[in-house]
Amino acid sequence: MEIYIQIIRLFVLAIPIACISWTVTFEEIFREPREYFIKRSKHDNTLLKRKFFFIFTCEYCISHYITIIFLFLTDYKLLIDDWRGYIIAGFSLVWIANIYMNLFGLIRQGIKKEKTEIKALEKKSDEYLPK
Repeated sequence: MEIYIQIIRLFVLAIPIACISWTVTFEEIFREPREYFIKRSKHDNTLLKRKFFFIFTCEYCISHYITIIFLFLTDYKLLIDDWRGYIIAGFSLVWIANIYMNLFGLIRQGIKKEKTEIKALEKKSDEYLPK
């Protein structure tokens, strides 16, 4: 496969990996299981159990496992057409997916900040309006 096709696939495949990782670790739909996993990751009696449950609370950690699933489903290899291509592809996909998640997090943070500032300004302007 041509290198430019491999690079395009890298950036495209990282999108659903980032989406799934973000959704599981941050969005409201998975809040209850996430809270359960957080509790177990902090209070379980063995290190192995704590680490197992921590995987589902960390977007970086879970993106590795989601990447493995995507590599299996898509048979995507990067640069080399044997088992080494899977390793290169796997770490590259995790890296790009985490860049996407960080950018998304920054954008969401900026939007929240703007909404908070707007509410504060509206509240302040309401105080000065005649009643």
